[in-house]
Amino acid sequence: MKPFILASQSPRRKELLGKVLSEFECIPAKGDEVFETGPIDPALKKVAAAKGREVFATYPDAIVLSADTIVVDGDQILGKPKDKADASKTLHQLSGRWHEVKTGVALFDGDTARQEVVTTRVHFRNLSDEEIETYVQSGGPLDKAGSYGIQDVDFVDQIDGSFSNVVGLPMELVENWLEDLQ
Repeated sequence: MKPFILASQSPRRKELLGKVLSEFECIPAKGDEVFETGPIDPALKKVAAAKGREVFATYPDAIVLSADTIVVDGDQILGKPKDKADASKTLHQLSGRWHEVKTGVALFDGDTARQEVVTTRVHFRNLSDEEIETYVQSGGPLDKAGSYGIQDVDFVDQIDGSFSNVVGLPMELVENWLEDLQ
């Protein structure tokens, strides 16, 4: 099999992919993420594809997988928080409500490029101010879209879709794509 590259520096994506691939390299894209206005799914596909395309241009003999995850509350995109106050505001906003976690995924292999967006609906139970403050002070939410890592907290009481998608990489889709490569 060709060398495999995960175009990401996310430790969560690396851990998930490591469960199904024993050998791969992590080489994150260096370009700025430009999220266009308009419909969310096509814009997210473009961001994920741009990351993968950048790495693939340098390693054209490899298979390159890239992804980008966002959290959406209604029509508002909740990216990574700017600081602890922003994380706290976001978690208060999501408390007791449904939201969506969307991951744009792209795979480049030779002349083949695949792109897809996977959406998972997530419901938070009602969170206390103390729970939010404790989590925010831990620093846990600061590098995560939507200010939380589903694997780190017990805030979620319902999920409709892929759990691994909420972590950052929809493994059901990735495993299907990997099977197609063999």
